[in-house]
Amino acid sequence: MKKGFLDILKGKFLVSGDAPKNWLFIIFASGLATVMIASSHSADKKVHQVAALSEEVKELKNEFVDVRSDLQRLKLESKITEILKEDELYPSETPPKKIKVKSNKE
Repeated sequence: MKKGFLDILKGKFLVSGDAPKNWLFIIFASGLATVMIASSHSADKKVHQVAALSEEVKELKNEFVDVRSDLQRLKLESKITEILKEDELYPSETPPKKIKVKSNKE
């Protein structure tokens, strides 16, 4: 057991008779490690993108609420009359009259 461990530490498995098989395994393991690292970086990048998009959605929702409340204020009759006073347009003093149309069906 001790001799096998020392052989591994000295690297004898890389120069022995069946070394090409060992080299292929090392290259394969290195390739797998590279793929795992790339996958991890890709996942982290996507997590950051999701966080940024979530923050943008929150900002857009807040902006929507602000714009909607501004629109509701602009639709008020008092605000409309205030804006129309600048153009010298005022509300009517007399209320509108209802027009009734009678049809002549015989």
